Amino acid sequence: MITNLGTVAVYVEDQQQAKKFWTEKAGFEVFAEHPMGPDAVWLEVAPKNACTRLVLYPKHMMKGSESMKASIVFECDDVIETYETMKNNGIAFKEEPKEMQWGTFVTFSDEDGNEFLLKG
Repeated sequence: MITNLGTVAVYVEDQQQAKKFWTEKAGFEVFAEHPMGPDAVWLEVAPKNACTRLVLYPKHMMKGSESMKASIVFECDDVIETYETMKNNGIAFKEEPKEMQWGTFVTFSDEDGNEFLLKG
């Protein structure tokens, strides 16, 4: 079962400039900043005590980013169980769940073609 809206990805040209905007102007805090290659970091910001975070994701790492919408990630305790339940309820998934070093994830779509990610 989905337990939380984890992150919303916002695609940015300059991560450090976006970080400055969200922290210095909007008053958010940095919750994660990890290397993600030579020219990027995984950068999460949010208001203090917030459950949901913005991921300031570099556009240059996302092919077609100029036409992309914000990306929403739902967190759940058990991705496989949630995937099976949602699939049995008729939700369309792009692929089978995948395991990565940071957790398991799978992408699904709503009836309008909007894509969402389940992460555990």
